Amino acid sequence: MSLRSVLVDELRDLYSAENQLVKSLPKLAKGAIDPTLKELFETHLEETKGQVIRLRQVFEHLGKKPTGEHCSGMEGIVEEGSDALEKDEEGAAFDTCLIGAALRTEHYEIAGYNAAISIADSLGEDEIVSLLKENLAEEEAAAKKITSAAQPILEQAAEEPQDEDEKKPKSSHEKTSARKSVQDEHAAASSVRKAS
Repeated sequence: MSLRSVLVDELRDLYSAENQLVKSLPKLAKGAIDPTLKELFETHLEETKGQVIRLRQVFEHLGKKPTGEHCSGMEGIVEEGSDALEKDEEGAAFDTCLIGAALRTEHYEIAGYNAAISIADSLGEDEIVSLLKENLAEEEAAAKKITSAAQPILEQAAEEPQDEDEKKPKSSHEKTSARKSVQDEHAAASSVRKAS
């Protein structure tokens, strides 16, 4: 596989990821309680649409179709965001769940753009590097804005009454997730002991 083929695969993955976010960000915006957070999600939705357009320009430059790769990583992160929307939390604690999901999304995208930029730069694709750096800058700015908006929400959540989560009835998704977590821990246990 040539380096150019690797770049196309990376770009298709990013294109799929951004398109998935165009579908999921309105749900996060609608679900957010804090008005600042709601506005951040709405603003980033518009930025994400622009990122999709820039990625299409990259594919035009390469003479390739943007489709053909589904981003399973983003699918999982989007699913976590959907799970956050279904949490039985209220007030600032609810928004804190959304903040965690949003930050995971941004950092996943930042990693993807950094990888694609490095490859495009190695290939001397200056125009592609420029377009991808615009998207990267927006993702980094979005992560900073979310982190900034999170501080007062976290402070408010810390002041809310704390209940014991273990006593709450768990959804079937939460039970499955807890079971998988234990399986993951057991599978990694011998390797972790060896490393310590």
